[in-house]
Amino acid sequence: MNKKLMLILNPAAGGGKGITSIGPVMEVLYKGGYLPTVYYTTAAGEATQLVLKHAAEYDCVACSGGDGTLSEVVSGLVQLRDPPPLGYLPQGTSNDVASSLGIPKTPVAAAKFLVRGKPTPIDAGRFNDSDYFTYIAAFGAFTEVSYETPREQKQSLGHFAYVLQGLSKLPKISSYRTIVELDGGRTIIDDLLFGSVSNTRTVGGMVRLKNDMVDLDDGIFEVMLVRDPGPGNVIELNKITSSILQGTFSNPYIRVTRSSRVKFAFEEPVKWTRDGESGGAHQQVELQNLHSAVSILL
Repeated sequence: MNKKLMLILNPAAGGGKGITSIGPVMEVLYKGGYLPTVYYTTAAGEATQLVLKHAAEYDCVACSGGDGTLSEVVSGLVQLRDPPPLGYLPQGTSNDVASSLGIPKTPVAAAKFLVRGKPTPIDAGRFNDSDYFTYIAAFGAFTEVSYETPREQKQSLGHFAYVLQGLSKLPKISSYRTIVELDGGRTIIDDLLFGSVSNTRTVGGMVRLKNDMVDLDDGIFEVMLVRDPGPGNVIELNKITSSILQGTFSNPYIRVTRSSRVKFAFEEPVKWTRDGESGGAHQQVELQNLHSAVSILL
């Protein structure tokens, strides 16, 4: 008997590729032993609500969309007592999670990958009391780029759109006096340009962490903090950016550490991004690693 599969499809992701490929994808899923039922999303946050309402009726929940769609689905699954396994058909601009997990980025290939896959646990993250993220939460320099870039630019220019938007914000970069609390009673107080808490090997398709730095199911986040080199220090800012893009993180203004819980406190509310979407402005943020919170078909 075919397994019942809930397929959540974001029709806007990837320039509408999910819509045009739905026929061949459904054929692969059906021949692979699944009976798919398609749910279309029409607004932000809807995928989470669909999961909370219907996922318990299915043997598997899959989504077709970008990292934002996946994040919404994961946000629903982690709130269920016994969530079904997750399948992912990447359709977005960056597809960082797919890159980290080795999932093909064409719809039919990803569907074949799904039907051959076995449930594999991965960590997720809790953001304060009631929000969640799949692979990254961040604040500071460039983090507003991913959700302020117009959707049309993302679709037509891809990663280059992020770069253009980022460069346009260079004159506006400011630092934040921050108190960071980590596992083991460690506390850092500094002026930070950027901070991220992640469980991924790639960010924005451009920043890559070496495989030996990241285990996606170890209950631990990778934490990156970038200190402010001082006003007008354009040369040092360029060195910091180059070190991050090259994945060396050897610059003295960059600190990479690991922790299962991270607390941030600021003097005023600071804008955050969760999985490339707006995470709101917060004066205090607590992030907790949810170990093996989701099983994804790999």
